[in-house]
Amino acid sequence: MPELDQLLTSGREAFARRDWPAAANNLAAAARQAPLSTRDLEALASSAWWLGNVPGALAGAEELYRRLNDAGDRPGAAMTAINLSLRWGTRGDLALASGWLNRARRNLDGLEDIPAYGYLLYVEASMSLDFDGDAAPVAGASAALVELWRTHRDPALLCFARILSGLALVRGGQTATGFSDIDEAMLPVLAGEVPAEWSGDIYCTVTHLCHALGDFARMRAWTQALEHWTSGLSRTFVYARVTRVHELQLLSTEGAWEDVVREIGPLSEELAAAHGWMAGAGFYELGDILRLRGDSSGAARAFSRVRGTGLDPQPGEALLLHAAGHHGQALEQLSRSLGEGNPLDRARLLLPATEIALACRQPDLAAAYCGELEQIAERFASPGFLAWASHARAHLLLSSGMPAEAAAALESAARIYRSQRARYSIAQVHELLAACRTSMHQQAAAEADMSTALAIYRQLGALPDVRRLEPGLPGGLTAREAEVLALVSRGASNRDVAGALVLSEKTVGRHLANIFQKIGVTSRTGAAGWAREHRLL
Repeated sequence: MPELDQLLTSGREAFARRDWPAAANNLAAAARQAPLSTRDLEALASSAWWLGNVPGALAGAEELYRRLNDAGDRPGAAMTAINLSLRWGTRGDLALASGWLNRARRNLDGLEDIPAYGYLLYVEASMSLDFDGDAAPVAGASAALVELWRTHRDPALLCFARILSGLALVRGGQTATGFSDIDEAMLPVLAGEVPAEWSGDIYCTVTHLCHALGDFARMRAWTQALEHWTSGLSRTFVYARVTRVHELQLLSTEGAWEDVVREIGPLSEELAAAHGWMAGAGFYELGDILRLRGDSSGAARAFSRVRGTGLDPQPGEALLLHAAGHHGQALEQLSRSLGEGNPLDRARLLLPATEIALACRQPDLAAAYCGELEQIAERFASPGFLAWASHARAHLLLSSGMPAEAAAALESAARIYRSQRARYSIAQVHELLAACRTSMHQQAAAEADMSTALAIYRQLGALPDVRRLEPGLPGGLTAREAEVLALVSRGASNRDVAGALVLSEKTVGRHLANIFQKIGVTSRTGAAGWAREHRLL
């Protein structure tokens, strides 16, 4: 069969030179003529994965497992099952991930001295850390991985041992020592000695850890390293899109909300079938920006997508309720989430929980939340945690009539927020500082802080905050008309505005007519120019 031989030869050669489209096309065409060998089936499944065809990659790998298992190739079947567990877990289907891990365990029973067993140990210990917060199995797994490395000299095994050790140390509060281990673990990854899929998972795990710690400076360094690593690989490679989500999270922190909103929704949709929890992180970022810009319905839809990926959309969902005046309901949601998380998960909830507890007139509960956040910040010494703790303490001090002490705490938080380029948080601090200065009869300083806060809120498009602080809207506009104008000026159609503000299109049209008359323009373009001139965007 000359044609079949030619297809197989072309497919193999294309795979060797990493021409994934040609490899996939030729090998798929060959498979339609005759069953592929296990080697060629593995190449076809791998090519599909590199091309971002996750269903095709999973189906191919599952067929490969059946072939290897039926042939009695226990090490090959086990390694394929472990790879499938990683892919299903990354996708967000933990039940299937666990099922494939069980198959790997059965195949490796009595084969604890081969490299595949080390990959199994790594996945099991990682899952224990991620889902149970339990670092206990890590020490044993790490030691066993080092012994396997000494026997087989597989660089990935030593990398896994050091990554597990570093992650456990960070989660145990030894942040500097833990990241030192992690940095050392990355040397074989940078040298290309760890399989790409496992390298991507490690990069993403560490970058996510930096984000969870609120350490955006360290996250920038890791994201840049991840971008450099993925730039030499296929652009359809799933971790190329993961890298972009991390970059957008940083841009969101820095205040480039317009760019983030434009890109992160479609990107998260693309990732949903391949990397579920990263898609959830993207949808959360979208929801949080929409919440801060006053698009409550859009934020609610985004947070619903987060929940659909299996992630908890807190504190954003609770803050959305808080902004709508439903303080008790918001506090109830946060309390529920706080009851389920480990210290790293709880830390990001405790600043908003402190603020909402004060709004619910529960100062003792607010003080308890603030105290816990301060303990976590001291334990982890993370810049983000330290800033959040000072910020929460300032809320308590100001509510207790201690503006001077609150101002000192806010100055401490501000220094960290500036170093982390956390734009919205800087504005919040200046707003609170204005309240402190007013209480201390430092009117000029209070006005300067308020002006700074307003300028940042306007720049970000945080319209609810602008409306709350603005003494009066220009042009005689009502607050609702200002909302409509801001959305229209950003290119929203009447239907988009109606959806965002939960109005009928007819009501939006009436608002627009009133706006045009008040500000003296006759077109949407003219209205957008007026809005920019009067700093409503």
